[in-house]
Amino acid sequence: MATKLAITDLLPLPNSTVKIPRLGFGVYRSAPSQCVQSTLNALKAGYRHIDTAQFYANETEVGDAIRSSGVPRSHIFVTTKILVPGGSPEATYDKLLASTEKIGGQDGYVDLFLIHSANSGPSGRKEMWQALERLLEEGKTKSIGVSNWGVKHIEEMKSYAKVWPPHVNQIELHPWSQQRVIDAYCKQHGIIVEAYSPIVRNYKASDPTLVDLAKKYEKTTQQVLIRYALQKGWVPLPKSDNPERIAANANVFDFEISEEDMAVLNALNQGSAGAIVEAVENE
Repeated sequence: MATKLAITDLLPLPNSTVKIPRLGFGVYRSAPSQCVQSTLNALKAGYRHIDTAQFYANETEVGDAIRSSGVPRSHIFVTTKILVPGGSPEATYDKLLASTEKIGGQDGYVDLFLIHSANSGPSGRKEMWQALERLLEEGKTKSIGVSNWGVKHIEEMKSYAKVWPPHVNQIELHPWSQQRVIDAYCKQHGIIVEAYSPIVRNYKASDPTLVDLAKKYEKTTQQVLIRYALQKGWVPLPKSDNPERIAANANVFDFEISEEDMAVLNALNQGSAGAIVEAVENE
């Protein structure tokens, strides 16, 4: 690649002054008792981007870790997500507010708030987006976006959104599920593409192609997958509760996968069949 990547890199969000760190740390299924320590370990390892959600039931613990980390809040980028609307615009807004308070206290904020899923239907998606726009106007979040949304869902927003395009779309991305249609669409519109499950929950750790590349670069299979995501222009969100792995997953900036080997990894794509969580619907 022409430009050297670094863990300190920040990427600009569309139509915004906000910038997002190039590498994030996910806390999905990190139990509350574990989440504080894992988040502290991530911050110690150099991550400055933490990704949680209402569904993960550990927003409070992420906030606790940030406050006790010694890292200034302004140096940390925190994302959370709402899964379903509250039943009315006001109730949905209250759900958002509850998250910002869990993470940041009474006068707190989050850096990015996402709609976690497209599964609430057109009216539910609209209700959550308009609540997020209100939260953004009030400064309780610095940016807003979506997760698991396909082209049709983002296009649908044009009929009601004051903020368009969404700043971010977080989707499952790795060599076996590259989601090329939505990836290209997002890049065309400047939407930052975040990659969840970038290491495929280690399901592919013994894949022969991946193992061979890991040996070639003298890296772990996880490091190869995270580096692949970075070179694809995605913002990967690897998750681990193991302190050594947390640190290792951030140690991906001292090597570069060649164009030939990127092509080898690209050739592993299985389309929606390769997804372990969810491939988006584009039409």
